[in-house]
Amino acid sequence: MKAKSFSLPDQNGQPHKLKDYEGKWLVLFFYPKDFTPGCTTQVCSYRDFIAEIRAKGAEVIGISMDSVESHKKFYDQHHLNFDILSDEKGEVVKDYGVFMGFAKVGVAKRTTFLIDPQGEIVKTYENVDPSQDATNILADLDKR
Repeated sequence: MKAKSFSLPDQNGQPHKLKDYEGKWLVLFFYPKDFTPGCTTQVCSYRDFIAEIRAKGAEVIGISMDSVESHKKFYDQHHLNFDILSDEKGEVVKDYGVFMGFAKVGVAKRTTFLIDPQGEIVKTYENVDPSQDATNILADLDKR
């Protein structure tokens, strides 16, 4: 299945589009909320494994429905080394089928997508364990 295109601001307000990552593997992970225990565990795990992930030709992006301002604080507090994108309206979260909630009130369901260099989703990880997400991705990148 083809990954859905998007254009969202990162923690610094800079726009990122799916097409910016063409030709690379992309780990696109959705998480519920900045500063919560599970989400902090997940982003810090990606931070700690980013060199190994990039060595395998992949890039990492996190997306939640938090604001750019919240992302900036979260990014700085945890010394993140990959971009986290703000989807305040929940449009991308809904496009990827990971919205949890009612109407406009909700969060992203913790889900990770592994996207190949041609923009195809090759694996979807649901019910993600935040402490194992990055290591599961590394193991699957080793198989590619």
